[in-house]
Amino acid sequence: MDDNHLTPDDDNDDEFEDAYDTVVPRASSMDLHRALQEAKIAVNLFFNNQFQDAWDVLKPWVGTSMYHTVGNSVFHFLEAVLTFEPANIQKASDALKCSMNLCNYYRKKNTFSDSLGKMVKRINYDHYSTEEIHAELCYAESLLLKAMLTFIEDETLVSFIKAGLKIRSCFTSYKDCQTILNTKHWNNESHEVHFESGVRMGIGAFNLMISLLPSRVIKLLEFIGFSGSKELGMNELFKCYNLDEGLRHILSVLTLLTYNLIVVYVLSHCDGDLQLCDEILTKQLKIYPNGAWFLYFKGRLEFMRGNIVESGEWYIKSWKSQSVWPQFHHLCFWELMWTRAVVQDWDDACKYADMLLKESKWSRTIYSYQKATIMLMKKDNISEEQKKEINELMSNVPKYKQRIAGKSLPMEKFCIKKSERYFAQDKKLVLPALELVFVWNLFKVIGKKWDFCITVYKVIERTLRELDSVSAGGPYDADNRALVLLLKGACLHQMKKPLQAEEALESVLSLEKKIKDDNYLIPYALVELAMIHHEQGDMTRALQILEDAKKNYTGYSLESRLHFQIHSALLEFNNDKKRTVENGVKITKPSSSK
Repeated sequence: MDDNHLTPDDDNDDEFEDAYDTVVPRASSMDLHRALQEAKIAVNLFFNNQFQDAWDVLKPWVGTSMYHTVGNSVFHFLEAVLTFEPANIQKASDALKCSMNLCNYYRKKNTFSDSLGKMVKRINYDHYSTEEIHAELCYAESLLLKAMLTFIEDETLVSFIKAGLKIRSCFTSYKDCQTILNTKHWNNESHEVHFESGVRMGIGAFNLMISLLPSRVIKLLEFIGFSGSKELGMNELFKCYNLDEGLRHILSVLTLLTYNLIVVYVLSHCDGDLQLCDEILTKQLKIYPNGAWFLYFKGRLEFMRGNIVESGEWYIKSWKSQSVWPQFHHLCFWELMWTRAVVQDWDDACKYADMLLKESKWSRTIYSYQKATIMLMKKDNISEEQKKEINELMSNVPKYKQRIAGKSLPMEKFCIKKSERYFAQDKKLVLPALELVFVWNLFKVIGKKWDFCITVYKVIERTLRELDSVSAGGPYDADNRALVLLLKGACLHQMKKPLQAEEALESVLSLEKKIKDDNYLIPYALVELAMIHHEQGDMTRALQILEDAKKNYTGYSLESRLHFQIHSALLEFNNDKKRTVENGVKITKPSSSK
């Protein structure tokens, strides 16, 4: 027996790892139809928290069966992304290398004449075997995951070049698969459904992902052959979602939930399609009632609706639903911390911040700063012992700085800058946790309930009065005042007080030349102001302000995050303007009182 290949009887872990080195599968009883069935079983087990059972289905055929091998690599990839631990990243890399090698073995071997023929005439994909066609799709999926992993696997410029080449090759493979889907005559409906779900998922995710990128990045991608349409991406994802029997159906579910419940709220000022998410989760929770992923997303849905108590209950259910992956607990702790921060329950928020700091390895810099800022919000109720803890946490913020893919995390740099400011300001910061709520774009959640708005507004007003009572002239006086005014403007915006909000934001802009460090406040205030003008019907003014924010400001904290939001807003505003012109409707500003 060739030691490089596994059979269903192989139990030796060393041989299991050796299978990643060279893949030349021997004949086996695992045909494509059965492989697809078992992959579907593994997926169902995995999303019902039966992680080991799912792995047990796949493991005996890793290195022999395409779908078992790719499934194994997907599970390893998810573990690597959740943990960021080098050992898990290496395991995922090895598993994906194995997948790519195996898929290459099964893919159609094109001769030079085949390649030449492809340039002058269409290929007849009816001459491809079903295994060869599915190998093309599995190869594209493995290549995409390997490219994504490359960004965190190595910190050199070479890794970025490699990742870019992999993504380009992956994009080409998916386009080829789309051509196969549209031209091949299928003999097996099941094989076609699984293949179609994979193609729809890949094309949809690619288009959606590229459409989110700022315009300058999109122009570069288009120059090297990429293109992205949000409308096309969503349509393809919905088609995949409607293929209930397709193996990748579950991936479209996760993509649609992630986009509508997380991406939209971080990278734009819009709401996600919460009704769609509710429909999806109602269906998925019937299938996976204890599934950690769907319990988590249900919590996120209620959070985005402003239902804080309900969201907390779902997050806790997700946390308690499994113990195999503690990293998933950390996602729940993160969300629970912010649900408590939104309602200013600082004691409870601090509890979850502490759990993240002690248990998660993702970013001790961010976790240390978050806990310190939450403790600072208690102001007069801080004991001497707690003050010492805050000082220690702030001192540790720069020590834990890390580099991922050769770069520092923007949020880590933001936290480090603020921790330095804490000591420069005689161990004080102004509304630091509310500032984090704002930069994580969670004021939109505060706006869901009037009680949340009023409570936050009172804190902001009290802080403004405190600033007025202190003699001006400190080096960071303008920075602190501008921050509080920005928070006031954002809160009034959510309270549907546009004129008062505009007044507060204009006050931020008037302090531009006096601000010493917090230069990010100006472009962020401009974007908030643009949103208000847009909602008031003044689209021309809104577009002008966004263009000013994009072109005239650079080098400030969290710049990339704001550029994503500007890109999203420009698309929305231009589409609204286009529809207005097409319909011949003149939009007038609604009346509002101060």
